[in-house]
Amino acid sequence: MEQKVDLAVHTSNYATLSSVFSAYGENSWQTLGQGEQRTLAAMFVKRAVSSSDFLPKAFGSEEAMRAMTVALGHLPPTVENAADNTLRQMMFEFKVNDEEDYRGAAGVLAGLRMEDVDGSVYYMSPADRCDGEFWRRFPGVCLDMNFLRYFPDNKWNIYVLAVLVFVKIAECYLEEDETVEADSAVTKAGTVVESIPDPDQNMALILRYKSTYARVLDANRKFLPAASRYHDLSQARSDMIDSDDLLNMLGRAATCAILAPSGPQRQRILGLVFKDERLSQLDSLPEFETHSAVLTKMYMNQVLRKDELTKFENSLAPHQKAVMGDGLTIVERAVIEHNMVAVSKLYTSIYFKELGQLLGVEAARAEKVAAKMIMDGSLLGSIDQVDGLLLCTDSTDSALLSWDESITSFCVQLNRVTDSVRGE
Repeated sequence: MEQKVDLAVHTSNYATLSSVFSAYGENSWQTLGQGEQRTLAAMFVKRAVSSSDFLPKAFGSEEAMRAMTVALGHLPPTVENAADNTLRQMMFEFKVNDEEDYRGAAGVLAGLRMEDVDGSVYYMSPADRCDGEFWRRFPGVCLDMNFLRYFPDNKWNIYVLAVLVFVKIAECYLEEDETVEADSAVTKAGTVVESIPDPDQNMALILRYKSTYARVLDANRKFLPAASRYHDLSQARSDMIDSDDLLNMLGRAATCAILAPSGPQRQRILGLVFKDERLSQLDSLPEFETHSAVLTKMYMNQVLRKDELTKFENSLAPHQKAVMGDGLTIVERAVIEHNMVAVSKLYTSIYFKELGQLLGVEAARAEKVAAKMIMDGSLLGSIDQVDGLLLCTDSTDSALLSWDESITSFCVQLNRVTDSVRGE
């Protein structure tokens, strides 16, 4: 019977294959034992995948598709070179691209074999296995809303399913550092998440979306909004998120707040994290052991020395250590801008040569950074280019600072009221 199947694949005789892998008939494989059936099915799958003449033409034949589907359901524990996975992926692409049969495509790929044992023919890395190969390899299908209508509403609310699909896609892209695609997916989730009925019943999914969104913002180096999102997550109810995870979120909020560009909004976030009573607990976590000290100095507008940042820099993720267009790393730029503001609190005027020595950069770079900060409003002062001086303006009575402090106070009070309401 193996010779018959081999010849049928070689000659693309779909009728013969259909008769062999049918449940009845003279040529049916039902006359074989279970072990022999598995061997025959594996042999057929391997021949089909290795024959360029058989596939993908055979996908257009109902008889051939039926035979392949039956064979995939009767395989031994292992097929050489994971040929069954290859066949499933090829069938999936055909169902999606040619037939637009999303439900059938999902069913085909649902049988994909994945193992975490290195050396196995079915081994897949954590990124590949992230919630199933279906979500990672073929995100375009998931983003097509036609896919969603194949799930009955009595099992899944359409909005819940949409958010779940988009969040899974974003998580998997994050595993592979594909931040642009992850941002696109999580943005689509954001357009649907507000439509989820009964938010309390689906709070776990909503928190998962918020966490993924914060990670995407972080990965795209949008540290200010990422810090805000992480801090909001750190305030979630402890019955929804483990207390250790809440503390981890607070640590991430501190990291992003420190890396964020200098300005009033950053100062507000620094204040929120600084006033969190759990800040000192970060010292017990190896990856955040210096964060409280660095953040405190930043919030108090104290000058940071380079040797104080060694452990902090070592704890950062690769994307947080990137070198920017001006030749500075993200940390170097953040610290220089912070120290610039701190110096402006101590001096009414200072030569750029001396300022450069304090900041650990050349005088020309110090002047360039100061000019940029003055232009964007994060530093109050002016530049005397003739004498090479930075003239600092006292900002204690600034209406802008007063307004920022009022907003900070309001946010803190609002958080307390919200916590009280949740407690009741």
